[in-house]
Amino acid sequence: MKDQAGRRRVRRLAIGTAVVLALAGMNGPWLYRFGTEKYHQYQINRPEYKAENGKWDVIEFPEEYRQNTIHAALLRTGKVLLVAGSGNNQQNFDDKKFDTRIWDPIKGTIKKVPTPKDLFCTGHTQLANGNLLIAGGTKRYEKLKGDVTKAGGLMIVHNENPDKPITLPAGTKFVGKENGKTFVSKDPVVVERAKKNFDKETGKFLGNTPGLGRIYVEAQKSGAKYETGTQDNYTVQGLSGADAKNTYGIAQKLALDKKDFQGIRDAFEFDPIAEKYIKVDPMKEARWYPTLTTLSDGKILSVSGLDDIGQLVPGKNEVFDPETRKWKYLPKTMQFPTYPALFLMQNGKIFYSGSNAGYGPDDVGRDPGVWDVDTNKFTKIPGLSDPKLLETSGTVLLPPAQDEKYMVIGGGGVGESPLSSNKTRIVDMLADSPKFEDGPTLEKGTRYPQASVLPDDTVLVSGGSEDYRGRGDSNILQARLYHPDTNTFDEVAEPLVGRNYHSGSLLLPDGRVMFFGSDSLYADKANTKPGVFEQRIEIYTPPYLYQGSRPSLSGGPQTIERGESGTFTSQHASSVKSVRLIRPSAATHVTDVDQRSIALDFKASGDKLTVTVPKSKNLVQSGWYMVFVNDDQGTPSKAQWVRVP
Repeated sequence: MKDQAGRRRVRRLAIGTAVVLALAGMNGPWLYRFGTEKYHQYQINRPEYKAENGKWDVIEFPEEYRQNTIHAALLRTGKVLLVAGSGNNQQNFDDKKFDTRIWDPIKGTIKKVPTPKDLFCTGHTQLANGNLLIAGGTKRYEKLKGDVTKAGGLMIVHNENPDKPITLPAGTKFVGKENGKTFVSKDPVVVERAKKNFDKETGKFLGNTPGLGRIYVEAQKSGAKYETGTQDNYTVQGLSGADAKNTYGIAQKLALDKKDFQGIRDAFEFDPIAEKYIKVDPMKEARWYPTLTTLSDGKILSVSGLDDIGQLVPGKNEVFDPETRKWKYLPKTMQFPTYPALFLMQNGKIFYSGSNAGYGPDDVGRDPGVWDVDTNKFTKIPGLSDPKLLETSGTVLLPPAQDEKYMVIGGGGVGESPLSSNKTRIVDMLADSPKFEDGPTLEKGTRYPQASVLPDDTVLVSGGSEDYRGRGDSNILQARLYHPDTNTFDEVAEPLVGRNYHSGSLLLPDGRVMFFGSDSLYADKANTKPGVFEQRIEIYTPPYLYQGSRPSLSGGPQTIERGESGTFTSQHASSVKSVRLIRPSAATHVTDVDQRSIALDFKASGDKLTVTVPKSKNLVQSGWYMVFVNDDQGTPSKAQWVRVP
C-alpha cells in the first residue's frame, strides 16, 4: 500500500512538473514577472529591510474627494490643506469648479472646502497667528498660438492730466491712429494723474510725466488681418473734451502669438480652526506663480509672478502686514523669475538660491545671491555648478537651521529644455566669503526633486524626472536620505508613484512624509499618449520608525517665547539626544521656503525635559511649530505643537 501511494505521489509530481514546465514554456515571462514581484514585495516588507530603508504606502481617496492637488500645507491642527483650484484643467476653470480638501492623516477623514477663487498656482506661507496666507492665482489659462483667434496684447494707457486720474471701464475701445484697427480692453484700468516736474534750483516748470496704466486688449474682430506689426498710438473712444486730449494708448505688436497665463490680485487667509478662507486686502499686483516669504519684521514679502496681462511682474514687489491685512509696495524694484526660492537669513537679509519655476527672461534674476530688502542691494554668490540648469531645482535649508547651509538640488534648462542636472550644491552662508561647492551627485539628472527635512537632521530627497514634466517616461523612482554631518546620501526604499511637475512633499507631525501631485505631459515613453494627473497620496515611513519604541513627549506649554523655556514630560527624558523645532511646510512647484528645523538647547531631570527657544527672531519666526525629541537611536517622538508669539 505504501509503495502504491508512493508511486501515485511520484506520478502526480511528474505530471504536475510537466504541466508547470509546459505552462512555463507558454507563460515564462508572466511567471517570471509574477515571481519577481512577489519576491520584491516579500523583500521590502521584511522588518530588517524597513529598519534600514523605510517603507512607502499609497493612499487613494474615495472618488468624490479626489482632486488635482497643486499646493499643500501642514496646518497647526495636524491636518493637511490640499489646494487644487482648477487643477490645471481648463474645463474646471471655465466651469468655475475650484477645489480644496482638508485631510486628517491620522483619522483618514477628508473634507471639501468652498474655494472662492481659482487658487491654481497661487503663493502661500505660514503666518504668526497660525493661519496660512494665500495670494494670487489664475485669471486666464494660456492660449497656444494656434488657439488664439483674436490678436491681442499689452496696451499702455497714458494720462497727461496732472489734476485727476482717469478710470476706463472694461470694454473700452482703442483705435489706432496709423493702422485704423480697433482693440477692446478686457478689464477696467485706473490711470493715475500726471506728475508735474519742476527744476529744483529755479522752480521752473519742466513739463508733466504722464500717469501710466497697463491693460490687456483684444482685436474687435477675429482673424490675422487684425494683427499689428509695429508700435502705434491709439485714441480712446468714449472720451470728450480734455479727457480725450489727455488720454491715449500706446501698444507694440498686437498679434495672434501664444498668450501666457494671467494672474489675480486676490488674497486670503485660511483659518485652520474654522477651516475656511477669509478674504483680505488684494495685492497691488496680480500674480501667478509668486513666492511669499516672511521678513524680519513679520511682514510677508510677495515677489514675482505673471500679472493680469500675462507678463512677468516687472520687479514690483510688495509686503503684507498681518495686523492691517493690507499690502504696500516696496520703494524699489528687484526682478526674479517666477516662484523664486527666497529664505529669511539670520542677519535679516534674504537668501536667493537661484531655484525658480521658469517664467521670465533667461538673463535677468537668475543668479543666486543675498538681497538686502531695506537697501535693495543684491550681492551675488559664486561657485554654483550647472548655473544654467536651475529651473525646477529644489532648495532646502539644511538642518539644523543655525548652521545656515543651503542645498540646491538638480534642476533643468530654461523652459521645456530636455537638459537636467544631477548636481547638488551647498553653500555655507556663515562663511567669511560664501561660495557654492558641489555635494554628492544624484544618479540621474533631476527636475522637480522633493526635499523634506526630518526630525533626525536628515533630508529626504525623492522623485522628480529627467526631462521636462516627465517626458519620455522619465520619472525617477528613487529616494535618498542626505546626512549633513557626513555630506553623503544613503539609498532608501524606492517610491511607488512617479512625481514630477505640480508635486510636493511635507513632513507630518508623526514623523512620516506625505507626497502629493504630479502632472506628466505624456503617459508613455514615445510621448504619444496624454498624461493623467496623479491624484494618489503617498506616505513614506522613514527607517527611524522601525527601530522599536519611540520616545514619548507630552504636556508642556502651548506657547514659548523666544529666549524662554518650556518643560515637557517624557518617560524617556534621560535618553533624549536632540530636540528640534520644525516649522510646518507649505509646498508647491518644488518651492517650500517655510520649512526649517531649529536645534533647541535642553535639560533632562527625571521625566521632565526643559527646552529653550533661541532669541533670534530671524531664526525663529513667529508662528506655530512642531517640537520633536530624538532618542539615542535617532528615533523621534510624535510632535507637540507650540506657538512662538
